[in-house]
Amino acid sequence: MRNHHAKQLMAVVLLTLVAGACTSRAATPGTLDDAALLAYAKQPWDKATLMHTTVPLGRYHGVPVVAEFPCGDVCPQYTQRIIHFDLPEGADCAAAGGVEREVLVPMAIAMRTKRFCFPRVLVDAGLHAVR
Repeated sequence: MRNHHAKQLMAVVLLTLVAGACTSRAATPGTLDDAALLAYAKQPWDKATLMHTTVPLGRYHGVPVVAEFPCGDVCPQYTQRIIHFDLPEGADCAAAGGVEREVLVPMAIAMRTKRFCFPRVLVDAGLHAVR
């Protein structure tokens, strides 16, 4: 069963890369554009397989983007997907072309607020942090 989930995850990652390569603007492997980010964010995802992981998605406007899948005490049901820029501590989100937002993130038996830097296209679509 675990092998099936690994194949499912790989298919989603490959779909994301293919979607980026098929846009009108020529994209190189590992480069994401608006269409590729939105395509990934709209895909279904398996909470049990992805909980407690971080998946590198590529670079958007030269900045690394990851999908993080935190979960609290009721896993995998409360697994959340947060797609954000992977910036070094103290980096300026606006300078990277991002939008800062606070998100409630599951932690143990509680939720805590954590600030992330998101690609604007995902914030505008409401796809930056979903359960």
